[in-house]
Amino acid sequence: QVQLVESGGGLVQSGGSLRLSCTASGRRFSVAVMGWHRQAPGKQRELVAFIASGGGTNFADSVKGRFSISGDITRNTVSLEMNSLKPEDTAVYYCYTISEGTTYWGQGTQVTVSS
Repeated sequence: QVQLVESGGGLVQSGGSLRLSCTASGRRFSVAVMGWHRQAPGKQRELVAFIASGGGTNFADSVKGRFSISGDITRNTVSLEMNSLKPEDTAVYYCYTISEGTTYWGQGTQVTVSS
């Protein structure tokens, strides 16, 4: 079994910054990616960013230039640095990892950006 634990959410003013961290525990094989999705009230969950096993990264268009992702998925850690935050970034942010075709999710951490 794989467990993911997120930390670092909170309340910030528009234009501010937050850093989210995620640590995975449990046995994993052939880890493909580790990253973040988010879900705002009344909206579908959407991809924010991920880092792949080879080090490549991918970002949603809405966060490009403002968010960065770092970490070493072979060492079970990933972080999301969020800058120039906007009220529309308000959501529950979920860490995830894909291992041998199975997606595992964290419990989520709330990010609220006030205008």
